[in-house]
Amino acid sequence: MKAKHNFYIFLAATLFFATTGCKKILDQPIRGQYTNTDFFTNDANTVLAVNAAYTSLTFTDAASNAIWVLGDVASDDAIKGGSAGDQGDFQLVNDFNINPSNSAVEAVWKRYFQGVFTCNVVTDGLAGNTPGISATVKAQALAQAKFLRAYYYFVLTNCYGNIPLHLKVETPAEAQKPVSTQAAIYAQIEKDCTEAAADLPPSWGGADNGRATKGAALALLAKTYLFEQKWALAASTAKAVDDLHVYDLLPVFADNFRAATKNNIEAVFTVWHQSGLTPFQGNNLNVWFAPRSINGYGFFYPTQSLVDNFEKSPGGVDDPRLDYTVARAGHPYFDSAFDPAWTTTGYLSKKEVQPLSEIPTTIKGDGNLNYPAIRFADVLLIEAEALNESGNSSAALAPLNRVRKRARESYLYDNTLPGFGAVPPGLLPDITATDQGQLRDIIRRERRSELALEFHRFFDIIRYGSAYANAALSDVPLFNYNANKFFPIPQSERDSNPKLGL
Repeated sequence: MKAKHNFYIFLAATLFFATTGCKKILDQPIRGQYTNTDFFTNDANTVLAVNAAYTSLTFTDAASNAIWVLGDVASDDAIKGGSAGDQGDFQLVNDFNINPSNSAVEAVWKRYFQGVFTCNVVTDGLAGNTPGISATVKAQALAQAKFLRAYYYFVLTNCYGNIPLHLKVETPAEAQKPVSTQAAIYAQIEKDCTEAAADLPPSWGGADNGRATKGAALALLAKTYLFEQKWALAASTAKAVDDLHVYDLLPVFADNFRAATKNNIEAVFTVWHQSGLTPFQGNNLNVWFAPRSINGYGFFYPTQSLVDNFEKSPGGVDDPRLDYTVARAGHPYFDSAFDPAWTTTGYLSKKEVQPLSEIPTTIKGDGNLNYPAIRFADVLLIEAEALNESGNSSAALAPLNRVRKRARESYLYDNTLPGFGAVPPGLLPDITATDQGQLRDIIRRERRSELALEFHRFFDIIRYGSAYANAALSDVPLFNYNANKFFPIPQSERDSNPKLGL
C-alpha cells in the first residue's frame, strides 16, 4: 500500500493557551520555565517539541508567510492585484522597488528563522544522554528537526543569499554573527538532509501521517543539488526518491489541489491545513486569492505570460493544466461563473482556492487545502533537468515524458473535460529531442507549466542565470539581475545584528 504524506499541526494545550490571549491564564504569576533537562524527559514531550517545529510552514496567516509574494509575485507568473494602496509593500516587490523594511521581505525572514529556532530547540534538547526517551522516538525526532531546518534554510538562502547560520539555541550575543556564504548554507542543508534521510521512515501511519519522510529528505537534497548545479548528484538522488516506490503521479493533475484528494501519493512533502479548528489551522490563502465579489481579497493575479506558456495541440486544444491552474473567461470558476471584471489581468489562480460549496463566504479565510511544498512531479523534473545538464539528454526524456503523459491523459480520467475519454490528437506529445540546448528550453517550459503558482518560479528564474532572468522580467524596468537576484536582508536583522557586515 502506498503511503500518504501530508502535514498536520498537533499543538500542545500549553501553546494554545499561550496564543489565544486567555486573560485568566496570562494574569497568573510565572512559576518557572522548562529547560532541556526537565522538558525532554519523555517521548510525549519530544513529539510536542517536534510538532512545534512544523508550525512556521503554515499559511494560517498569508501575510506572515509571504513566500507566495517572493516566489511568484516577484516573478513573471503573477502580479499582486487588489487596490493600488492595499498591501503596498507587496506591490513594491512586484515592481522591484524593494528596501530592507519591506513587509514581505521582513515576514519571510522572521517566519522561516523562527522555524530554524524551533528546530534548534529540538536538536539541542535531544543532544547527549536522554534516558527517558526511547531510541526510536529520539532518532526520528532529530531526523524531522534536521529535515525541517534544512527546508527552512533552503527557502531562506534562496530568498536572501548569504545569511547567518544558526545551528543551536543561542544567547542574544551569540546570535549576532556574520553571514555565511550560500555555499556554506547549502553544505549544511546537504548534511541535515543526508542525516535525516538515514533515520526517517519511508512512510508513517495513523495520526503520524504527514510528518517528514525519507522521501521528503531525499527530494529536498536532490533539489539542493540542482540549485548548486551538482547535476549527477541531483539526478541520482531524485532517482532514489522514485526507487522508494512510495510516490507516483496522480491520474488527474487537479487532484493535487482538491480537498477531497489532498492526501495522496504525489505529495512528497505537504503542509497540511484543516478548517474549523481551534487553534486556527485553516489555509488563509483561500481568502487572499479569491475575488472580492465572493468575500476574497482579490490578490495574486496570473499573467498573460504564464497563460501563454501552456502548450496547445495542433487543433488548438489547451494543455489541461491551464484550466486546472488558472480561471479565465469562458470557463467556470469552480462552482461560480467567472467574471473578467474580478481581475485586471483577466485571470485568477485556482490553486490554494476552494469552491463556495466547500468554504462559503462566511469562513473564506479558513480554507481546507494543503500547500504542496514538494510534489513527485517536481522530483521527476529535477531528474530530467539534471540528466540533461550532465550530458545525458537521452535519459532525461523518460522522467520528462512521465510528467507530460500524466498531463495529457487527464482526458482519460477526468469526465469534466470536453471530449473526455480520448486524448486530443497531438496534445503534449512525448519529447524526442536530445539536443541539450533545445531540451533545456523544453524542460524549463514544462517546469513552469507543471509547477505554476506554487511559489517556485522566481527562484527558478534566478538560478537559470542573468540572460534568462532579464528576458523573463524584461517588462519590469527596475529589475536588475545582479542587484535583485536576492532580496535584501531585512532592516530588523540589520538593526539587531551589527556583525552582518552590510
